[in-house]
Amino acid sequence: MKSFAPAASPAVFPEPPAAFAFVEDVLAVAAAEIRKLRHDPMELLSRAVQPTLWLVVFGEVMAHLRGVPTGRLSYLDFMAPGILAQSVLFIAIFYGIATIWERDLGILQKLLVSPASRVALVLGKALSAGVRALSQAVIVYLLALIMRLHVDLRPINVIGVLVVIIMGSALFSMFSVVMACLVRTRERFMGIGQILTMPLFFASNAIYPIALMPAWLRTASAINPLTYQVDALRALMVIGGSSAFGLGTDFAVLLFGIALFVGLAARLYPRMGI
Repeated sequence: MKSFAPAASPAVFPEPPAAFAFVEDVLAVAAAEIRKLRHDPMELLSRAVQPTLWLVVFGEVMAHLRGVPTGRLSYLDFMAPGILAQSVLFIAIFYGIATIWERDLGILQKLLVSPASRVALVLGKALSAGVRALSQAVIVYLLALIMRLHVDLRPINVIGVLVVIIMGSALFSMFSVVMACLVRTRERFMGIGQILTMPLFFASNAIYPIALMPAWLRTASAINPLTYQVDALRALMVIGGSSAFGLGTDFAVLLFGIALFVGLAARLYPRMGI
């Protein structure tokens, strides 16, 4: 009689840990968003216009006035980190309009039925917004070198600047997504975005010290996340720059803001698909 060996059972691979799967989902969403840049390379070039105008035109004029007390730094050295933060803000604050487009095109509904958690979806988008904002750092650094500003090029400081840019862009892009989830239409979103960008910019230390502000504006500046992003950039990006609040405080505020708006966005994001 022939003896038959039992059929080999198919290999069973253990499921990856939940934390690993979460990180994988976040990176997958971020990679998909970043790949969109390949279809619109002109976007990167157009982003160079705004910081160039602010540094070359506004900065040069204000530097000749010598009316803004900036301590040991020249006005252009003082201003360069603020212009970098401003460029990141102006891009990130309109990130939410992509969420409205995704809903209108039916992409959002497909994302919502995927196995990825809502937190992974919005955190992936926040990470992609941060990576996309790194182009602004390249532009501002190149402008600063051409204008012979005192830029600190030590690797640890450059890495710190990149981290701050990613964090700031992630924070304001998630703030933008929260706004998009609340207003739900492109027209309303564009109006609110335009209303918010300039107050956030001028109620910060981007182009003048907090000491020059009236008391009510200093209070607004203290709760403005952009203030802490600029403060960290000024300490890391410029030779002789320092942090008024301490880098620990700057990073803590940015992390808290990211956690807050990622949580709100994850809660509101499913409503966009309705």
